[in-house]
Amino acid sequence: MKRISLYGMALLFLAGCKAVGPDYQKPDQAAPVAALPQTVAGESVSPDEVAAWWNVFGDPALTCLVTNALGGNRTLRGAVAKVREVRARLGISRAGLLPEVDAAGAYQRYRNSDNAGVPGNGDHYRAGFDAAWELDLFGRRRRAVESAQAAFEAECATLENAWVSLAAETALTYVRLQTVRQQLAVAQTNIALQAQTLEIVLSRSKAGISDELAVEQARYDLERTRATIPGLLSQQETALNALAVLTGVMPGELAGELAGTARIPSAAPRLLAGIPADLLRRRPDVRAAERRLAAQSARIGEAQADLYPTLRLTGSVGLEALDEGSFFESGSRFFGLGPSLSWPVFRAGSIRANIEVQNALQEQALAAYEQAVLEAVGELRDALAAYSRDHARQSSLKKAAASARAAVAIAQNQYINGIADFNSVLDAQRALLGFEEAIVLSEGDITLNLIRVYKALGGGWSALEAPEKK
Repeated sequence: MKRISLYGMALLFLAGCKAVGPDYQKPDQAAPVAALPQTVAGESVSPDEVAAWWNVFGDPALTCLVTNALGGNRTLRGAVAKVREVRARLGISRAGLLPEVDAAGAYQRYRNSDNAGVPGNGDHYRAGFDAAWELDLFGRRRRAVESAQAAFEAECATLENAWVSLAAETALTYVRLQTVRQQLAVAQTNIALQAQTLEIVLSRSKAGISDELAVEQARYDLERTRATIPGLLSQQETALNALAVLTGVMPGELAGELAGTARIPSAAPRLLAGIPADLLRRRPDVRAAERRLAAQSARIGEAQADLYPTLRLTGSVGLEALDEGSFFESGSRFFGLGPSLSWPVFRAGSIRANIEVQNALQEQALAAYEQAVLEAVGELRDALAAYSRDHARQSSLKKAAASARAAVAIAQNQYINGIADFNSVLDAQRALLGFEEAIVLSEGDITLNLIRVYKALGGGWSALEAPEKK
C-alpha cells in the first residue's frame, strides 16, 4: 500500500507539471486604417449576405450551379478526405496521452538439449496483459496533441477556403458564359443592321445612285462582324466545359441545361463602409495560416522536451504454467510493475539543432501568416476599386451608345438623301457596335468584380457544414 501511495503521489505531481516550450499567443490582427477605394452608393453588405452571396443575384441557374459544385467537385472531395486524414492523425496523437495495454497469450512445446543445461521436454503456457504509460513529465505528448489539434483546424480552414474559391470560380465562369452570349446577341443584332444597310446600298447601286465602293465597304463591314461569331462560340464552349468540370459532370452534359441566352447576373450596387472587424478572422486562408503558426509553435515545445528525461511505467499481469491442468491455479499468477527512465546524454547536438529548426519554421509560419493578412486586404481593395470604377465606366458607355445610335440614324438619313457619303454610315455603325460590346463587357465586369469582393471577404465558406474541430 505504501508503494501504491507513492506511485499515486508521483502521478499527481507529474500531471501538474508545465509543458516546456512557448505557450502560443495569437498574433495581433491590426485593422487597416486606409480608406477603402470606393465611390458607389448602395446597400451595405451584411455578414448574412456574404455567407451565401450567390443568392444576391436572384439567378436560379447560378444558385444551382454553385450548389452542385460544392457537392460534386472532384478536387473538393480530395480536400474533404484530407480533413478526415488529419482528424485521424489527431486521434493518434491524443492516444499517446493514455496508457497502452496489450493482451498476449502464448503456447510453446520445447525440448531442452541433453548436453546443455537441464535436459527434458514439456509445454509452456502463458497469458496476460502488458501495460506501458509514458508519463508526460515535460509536456512532449501534450505539445504533440496541441500541434495536431492546430494542424487539424488549419486543414478545416483550408477546406473552407476551397469552398470559397470553388463557389467564386463557378460564379465567375457562369457570368463569363452569359457575357459571351450577350456579346453574341449584340453581334447578331448588328449583323442584321449591317445586312439591311447592304441591301439599301445594293438597291441604290442598281439605281445608279451609289457606286461599287460603297457596296464593297458595306459588305466587308458585314463580314467583319460575322467573323467575330466563331470566336465567341468557342468562348461559349470553353465556359460550358469549365462549368461541367467545376460541378463534377462530364463536359458536354450542361449544354442542354444552360441552353439559350440569359441576362448577365446583376445586383443592386453594394457598399462596404469599412472593413468588418472580423474580416481577418473569417477569411479561411488567413485562419489556416494562423492555425499553422499555432501548430508550429507547439512543435518547438516537442523539440525542447527531448532535452529532458522520459519516464515510463510498465507492468504485466497474467498466468504462466508448464502444465495445462495447473494453468488456472492461483500459483500460476504473476505480475510485475516498475518505472523506467531514459535521458539523452550525448546526441552530438542533434536535439538542439532540431530546436533551432523548429524555431526557424515558426518564424517562417509567422511570416506566411502576416503575408496572408496583407494579401487579404490587398485583394479586397483591388476588387472594390475595380467594382467602383466599372460602375463609373458603364455610365459613360451608356451615354456614348445612346449618342452612337442617334448618329447611325442621322448618317443613314443623310446618306439616303445624298447629304453625306457612305463612310459616315460605316463609322457610325462601327462606333455603335463597339459601344454596345463595351457595355456588355462592362456589365459582366461589374458582376465579376462584385463576386471578387465577396470572395475577398471570405464569403461562402459557411455554405456547407463545417467539420467538427474537437
